[in-house]
Amino acid sequence: MSENENGGRTDLRMPDDDEVFAVVTDMLGANRVKVRCADGTERTARIPGRMQKRIWIREDDVVLVEPWDWQDEKADIAWRYEKSEADQLRREGHIE
Repeated sequence: MSENENGGRTDLRMPDDDEVFAVVTDMLGANRVKVRCADGTERTARIPGRMQKRIWIREDDVVLVEPWDWQDEKADIAWRYEKSEADQLRREGHIE
């Protein structure tokens, strides 16, 4: 049995200096989603081409976003967490 099946902690990808946790609130179409970031900002995030047909993103998914330097209301999605990983992040207090 793996640690995760025992209810143990798994090492998860944590945000880098320029990344923040976010929750997908709305699907906008054209590879864009609306996200509510941990810093309290609503942003329009872009699903990059390397993720488009490999990783499916739905509403209420927890993701890591990288806000743009030149437009703070927009961001790129860097990572999507599985449901069990998102539950672990909530238990540890990283996200609400």
